[in-house]
Amino acid sequence: MLDHEKGIKEYEGTLSRLKDQHALGGIWSDEEIVKLEQKLEEKKRKVYSQLTPWQRVEISRHPDRPRSVDYIENLFDSFEELFGDRLFQDDQAIIGGLGMIGDQKFVIIAQEKGNDTESRLKRNFGMPHPEGYRKALRLMKLAEKFKLPVLSLIDTPGAYPGLDAEERGQGSAIAVNLFEMAKLNTPMIVLLIGEGCSGGALAMAMGDTIGMLEHAYYSVISPEGCASILWKDSNMKEAAAEKLKMQAEDLLAMGIIDTIIDEPLGGAHQDTSAVYQSIKAFILTESKKLQNIPSDELLELRYQKFRKLGAFQSDSSSV
Repeated sequence: MLDHEKGIKEYEGTLSRLKDQHALGGIWSDEEIVKLEQKLEEKKRKVYSQLTPWQRVEISRHPDRPRSVDYIENLFDSFEELFGDRLFQDDQAIIGGLGMIGDQKFVIIAQEKGNDTESRLKRNFGMPHPEGYRKALRLMKLAEKFKLPVLSLIDTPGAYPGLDAEERGQGSAIAVNLFEMAKLNTPMIVLLIGEGCSGGALAMAMGDTIGMLEHAYYSVISPEGCASILWKDSNMKEAAAEKLKMQAEDLLAMGIIDTIIDEPLGGAHQDTSAVYQSIKAFILTESKKLQNIPSDELLELRYQKFRKLGAFQSDSSSV
């Protein structure tokens, strides 16, 4: 339970007990129960309309939030997983393979955190090693060869920062992916489903269209990391979350993402079926649109999309 949800959960518990009493012939009328339910809905709307940036980060990290494996299972009619980078080993933090929605084929690359202790250890908490990014690139090249659109699901606290990852060329793997994605001759759809942190996210996110769930975040650094650097105090994470401007509305205004996909009140974990439907519609719509664009025009649009990021204005009169 997140801190901002405590009041809601207490109200839900009280309402549940009153309903039980009502079912046994208690003193509560049907009208009173309906009014209490309406008050609960109003309370939810008020709480979730006043979320701070940090509270939204907490939602993006909620343990019940759907992971990449859940989206793959519920969005695709069939999925055939592919393994390994053909250089070192298979990185379980990256899931990749071939999938179909109806008659539309995709190459899927996805960052996976896991949903319990065993799977989180297996997936390295969603922090890929160099071989994970090389595996993703191998699958992107496969998509290019067979003219299939790429779907990239982003959910990582960042690339793995360990010594062994650095020894195997973590920085180089990320840089090569960025270079190759810039000229990948096939449509690429990116969807941020949870955390999108640092180069670890960007190494799989140079897409022609970038969608983002309402409570996901996308940033050069985590709020805790930013607070540790700027204030030398990770407890300043709430201030950092506000200053980083990493929520979907901020990113849409800056042109960093293209679409915000709404979530149910409280986050994607509150109504996964609705989220799956919205995301499936987004994927199919964008895929159809991108595949109608000639390849040379697609590459130019992708180049211009990322070239203009970071544009700024200066006041020459003050110089």
